[in-house]
Amino acid sequence: MPTNPATDMLAQGQQILALQPFSVMLNARLDAFEPGHAELSVPVAPALLQQHGFVHGGVLSYLADNALTFAGGSVLGDSVTAEYKINYLRPAKDAERLVAVATVVGSGKTQAVCRCDVFIVRGRERTLCAAAQGTIRKAG
Repeated sequence: MPTNPATDMLAQGQQILALQPFSVMLNARLDAFEPGHAELSVPVAPALLQQHGFVHGGVLSYLADNALTFAGGSVLGDSVTAEYKINYLRPAKDAERLVAVATVVGSGKTQAVCRCDVFIVRGRERTLCAAAQGTIRKAG
């Protein structure tokens, strides 16, 4: 039976995510993983909120960081974040899920520059709440 490289890549990425205890604790899910692209999501739970009822910025930052690294890793292989910057555009409130969509802007043999948008999801509506950019380096 022929294999589907896209399905195989997503399954491999999901296995990698499952090896990250922090990601498991957040119930993170890798929704898409293909060359140059990754989508990571987290369901919003009361434990993720700060004192004003917004999703804590650390959760948004986690999503951006991990999605950037998955996107970079999709073209580099085993990778780590070298650096990233995040801009919080609006509070993440009244959300069902948060979704981070990351893409590779450019890459070489050992590093990739990636960008990521983090969205609040309510039903079928997505609202941009943060934007990030980072440099991802091949591990080792």
